[in-house]
Amino acid sequence: MNRRNAIVVPLLALTLLVVPAAFAAKGGGKPGGGGGGGKPGGGGGTLSLKMVTDSNGDGLPNWGEQVTFNVSTTATTEPNVSLTCSQNGVVVYGAVTGYYASYPWPWTQTMTLSSTAWSSGAASCVAKLYYFSGTSTVNLGSMSFPAGA
Repeated sequence: MNRRNAIVVPLLALTLLVVPAAFAAKGGGKPGGGGGGGKPGGGGGTLSLKMVTDSNGDGLPNWGEQVTFNVSTTATTEPNVSLTCSQNGVVVYGAVTGYYASYPWPWTQTMTLSSTAWSSGAASCVAKLYYFSGTSTVNLGSMSFPAGA
């Protein structure tokens, strides 16, 4: 668990500090926009939630359970997903991970819906599918979902 914390904490900090700024600076890019960096320019993407653990058997994400995402895109070979969860407008969870074969930290694709700031209760979550094109972030899609208590 220490190895995971050593990686998750810096990734959380990166998510909370860098990724929102990158999204804000981009201004909501269009699917297939950008190009550059040798990446294909066309195509959008789809993102869907997949339960990894479901402790209460309700088939829905709840605090403390684990989720991942099914990702599909023709716009890039290196898609990424950011997940942010908030309670009453305050961010209590953030994670960023890559969904491609050469991603160096594949275990981060399983996200546990809890943190030191999120010790219990329901939250509103938003997952964003994107890729990097040079210094720009190209948004491919997003989805929102509630996480139960």
